[in-house]
Amino acid sequence: MPETSSLPSVLAGPILRRLETTRLTFWLAVRAPADVKLELLPQGGDPQTYELSKKQAEVNLISAGTHLHYLLIDLPLHQPLPQDVWVSYRLSLRMADDEAAGWQDHTAWAPDLCYEGQSLPGFLLSSKVSSLLHGSCRKPHHESGDGLVAADQFLAKHIATNGGTKVDQEKWPAALVMSGDQIYSDDVAGPMLRAIHSLIEKLGITEEQLSGLESKIPDAASDLYSHGDTYYRREKFLPNLEKNRKLWVVLFGGVEKPIFTADHAHNHLITLAEFLAMYLLVWSPAAWDLVETDKPEGLTPEETELYETEQEILKDFVSGLSQVRRLFAHLPVAMIFDDHDVTDDWNLNRDWEETAYGHPFSRRIIGNALCAYMLNQGWGNKPEAFAGGLLDEMTEVFKTPGTNAYDEFLDHLFGFENWDYHWELDPPLLVLDTRTRRWRSERAGYLPSGLLDWEAVTDLQRSLRGKDAVLLVSAAPIFGVKLIETLQKLLTFMGKPLMVDAEYWMAHPGTADGILNVFRHRKTPDRFTILSGDVHYSFVYDVELRGHSRGPDIWQICSSGIKNEFPAKLLDKLDHLNRWLYAPRSPLNWLTRRRGMKVIPRKPVGTQHGRRLLNASGIGLVEFDEHGGPDQISQLLPDGRQVVFVRREEEARWD
Repeated sequence: MPETSSLPSVLAGPILRRLETTRLTFWLAVRAPADVKLELLPQGGDPQTYELSKKQAEVNLISAGTHLHYLLIDLPLHQPLPQDVWVSYRLSLRMADDEAAGWQDHTAWAPDLCYEGQSLPGFLLSSKVSSLLHGSCRKPHHESGDGLVAADQFLAKHIATNGGTKVDQEKWPAALVMSGDQIYSDDVAGPMLRAIHSLIEKLGITEEQLSGLESKIPDAASDLYSHGDTYYRREKFLPNLEKNRKLWVVLFGGVEKPIFTADHAHNHLITLAEFLAMYLLVWSPAAWDLVETDKPEGLTPEETELYETEQEILKDFVSGLSQVRRLFAHLPVAMIFDDHDVTDDWNLNRDWEETAYGHPFSRRIIGNALCAYMLNQGWGNKPEAFAGGLLDEMTEVFKTPGTNAYDEFLDHLFGFENWDYHWELDPPLLVLDTRTRRWRSERAGYLPSGLLDWEAVTDLQRSLRGKDAVLLVSAAPIFGVKLIETLQKLLTFMGKPLMVDAEYWMAHPGTADGILNVFRHRKTPDRFTILSGDVHYSFVYDVELRGHSRGPDIWQICSSGIKNEFPAKLLDKLDHLNRWLYAPRSPLNWLTRRRGMKVIPRKPVGTQHGRRLLNASGIGLVEFDEHGGPDQISQLLPDGRQVVFVRREEEARWD
């Protein structure tokens, strides 16, 4: 383990999370416990300074190892922050392992945190959402650019570079919404896993006990990391007995989808330490300065070739992480999980759940993933949901992961039903939990579960009352591509839902009727902007619901992936067939009408004739009019292009 002085003070962050006029939330990972000083400097207003001891309630300190500590700062403000005014801030730390150094701000631990011409980071608390950024699905070793880098480039264009602190308020996003798959815990590159193990050792992350989970798993995490099958062969840790075949498919076979994806889970993360280290490595350049990614011994020639290919791709990914860190420091970041944050097809159906939660090995993996999600993502969305009970429990069980107390804590997480949240923006941001509050099929265990159960749908309806417009975040699109949903339905009927990610809103009759009833309710908002991801391509539909009275205006906006794409040739065929088979005048379209909806597609400008799906990594940008509806919808690409989606009224069809 290295000397403390050789480690950076801040391993990841600061990440600005929930932002309100009277409350401010930051997330940081640091090498040692630290006191915090935050100076808020509103342009033209009175400064505010807060000195916070690491023992104060506003600083939730969670230690995960000798040199890995988390500062979860949830700060009530003495006086409200002004809206629509640039607020610069200085975040300084006094490290417990080097108090003689005194207060150190970003110039010491992240000198590249500011935009050109600026000496401090800052943020804008918007009174009304004029624009926001959104996206999902960021796989580090995918051969595409990083949409978060594109987002940073966008901010750089709209902030002053002449020393003044001024931003274009009409263009400056109110938030960055990340709607799932912020990490790919089930699809990890060999060099990334190597870096994870190196970082675990450098930071002294607490050892997890694995005894009793499965006979082929070593008793301690450190022995797992050095095992000959830990790279590209983790499926060998499962038993070969036929009765456990379902478990093998759930954890390691489920992602091998010959129709829609060709991913592999042979480097699936297992331990809590692996999940924690991966978050550091996908969000911050600082952690990469500590790790080694030399090729492990014992790889086959094919594995060696794959390792070297992935290593080259990861170099480009790492080169953009300083921009990602800068982006996270300047925008409120909203997050929600999807399956890859935990494991592929997480909670797909009742059979999946009974298999995965019924075995101690897979149950621990899911629990570790959810625990890491709570700490790195979930807490900052809604800090009050975790205050006291869960956060205090986590602080204790992190001292001894893998013990009975730790497993009891994971049981509490499995029963937790407060992952969804809303932010009081204008329009308000409502983020759905479509993974843990599912409507399980009573007819057959293999049928897909509904993405929201009846109670969750009812909660959603109540939260919408009295609102004119709303930003609704659903990881999976509520209104998807009809041909692809038809294929998903067909494969489900054949008993193979795992082959096609058969997770879509209309797959379960109860959920489908429930969400459509929400839209048709007489007290529902007039305008719904639905932000989604998941599918690895981007598209926009304007949707009108017909009935006794005209329904609300609905915009289904899907931006996916941030760093991931659909197999190009396959998507071209599906896009072409979808437009041909379900054209407005197509008999098939009329014969398969389902929900009384009018769907108006939007074409991504610059794509081939007839294409309505954009297959390009990037980040979604939605610009709003004064009534809270989208004025312009586009995708920002890492190469600097901006692809605008244009409404095609003449191609409207009934569905």
